[in-house]
Amino acid sequence: MFAQRGRILAASALLVAHQAGEAAVPVLIGVVIDKAVASGQTSRLLFWLAVLALDFLVLSLCWRFGTRIGTVAGVQADRRLRLAVTTRALAGPIDMLPGAVVSVATSDARRTTMVNFVLPHGIAAAVGAIVAGTALLAVSIPLGLLIVLGTPPLLLLVRLMSMPLERRSSAQQERAADAAGVATDLVRGVRILKGIGAERAALARYRRISRESLRATLHTTRAEAGYSAAVIVVNGVFLAIVALVGGRLAASGSITVGQLVSAAGLAVFLVGPLNTFGEITAALAAGRASAGRIAETVGQPDIAADSVEIAMAEGEFVCVVTEEPAPLLRGLAARSDVLVSPHHADLFAGTIIDNVTAAAAPHMNATEVMRAAGVDQVADALPDGLRTTVTERGRSLSGGQRQRVALARALLADPPILVLHDPTTAVDAVTEAEIARGIRTIRDGRTTVVITTSPALLAEADRVLFAGTSGTHAHLIRDNADYRAAVLA
Repeated sequence: MFAQRGRILAASALLVAHQAGEAAVPVLIGVVIDKAVASGQTSRLLFWLAVLALDFLVLSLCWRFGTRIGTVAGVQADRRLRLAVTTRALAGPIDMLPGAVVSVATSDARRTTMVNFVLPHGIAAAVGAIVAGTALLAVSIPLGLLIVLGTPPLLLLVRLMSMPLERRSSAQQERAADAAGVATDLVRGVRILKGIGAERAALARYRRISRESLRATLHTTRAEAGYSAAVIVVNGVFLAIVALVGGRLAASGSITVGQLVSAAGLAVFLVGPLNTFGEITAALAAGRASAGRIAETVGQPDIAADSVEIAMAEGEFVCVVTEEPAPLLRGLAARSDVLVSPHHADLFAGTIIDNVTAAAAPHMNATEVMRAAGVDQVADALPDGLRTTVTERGRSLSGGQRQRVALARALLADPPILVLHDPTTAVDAVTEAEIARGIRTIRDGRTTVVITTSPALLAEADRVLFAGTSGTHAHLIRDNADYRAAVLA
């Protein structure tokens, strides 16, 4: 919100002017009746009608531009929050499902930044109520005091009624994020689920979480509906009291006909600000709950990475043979100068060439890299070559094709230290040997770590690390029986 304070202040000023203009309308109508209609002077009537028209022009323009600026403030803040959540998700491992992160970056960000839009309206409503109260004091002190003294307790009551709504809104958003996370997880692993026959169990799990989300949403919606109805009733009772007092004053002759019209108009006008207070309180309650979820997400510490130490010379090509690659990958990924290309790398919706060049270093030759990674063979097998459209996560490609495109993308990024995890498990032996030589050629002179048991890749390494020992692939094959069992099994 603070980043958009300039826009919020500008929107508030314009909307305050709009509310002041709205409050002035019934006052001006009362003046027209008392000063022009009652006197029968046409010139006075035309003058005050012109003043009334000018008031409408000003309040309309202030509303138009104030709302526009407030909307921009909300959209800009929404963008900043989305980027903050996305940056945190990309910065390191996070203990949240991908779908839950998406829910926080979209739904929660939108609810939080609604504050930037509704806050100027709340300030304007408060000023409008003050202007109306002041005008009523000018018309009648008892009537004005009723408004001035009655509004604060009314606002306190509205605030107290909104507190349960805030708790329910937080729970509802949490359940929605859980459902989105599970749905994303299941869609991503649908082939595996079918392969092991676990569709029923997965569906039952999603149905249970989805029902919990639905119950939380209905619970929150009922609370919102009850809250809105209660606010309308409370405001209606208050305004009925105002109208009753004003009517008695007019009947006793304490105020003129024009003043009665002004008082009635101001009472009707007050419906808007008072209802706005209720709506804003509900929006703030939801916004606070979502802001808490965003703060929790952005402030999450990285999943503890295992301490990893690999002694390497600059530009060395090292392979690591291990049964537990996850701790090593987490430890290496924690370093800012390391690019880790995981075994199951995701592709983006777009073309083959879009995916390959997504993070390309300017000095790299894309044609050479694609040839080294075997992407040229992938393009030859597809109807539109490199312009072939890839569906989300690369599901339209085979496993081997996805691996080669992801490998080319990592090589083309040309990081100082590149870590590859089993980059060739889905290709045939001949292609694997060609790709292994291609990786060595492209990464010549740059530090590279490959976690693999592939003999073709191990043979290209300067050193192979295995169970606390190191040496060339040929040396370990000859002298280490455990190594032979691990890579030749």
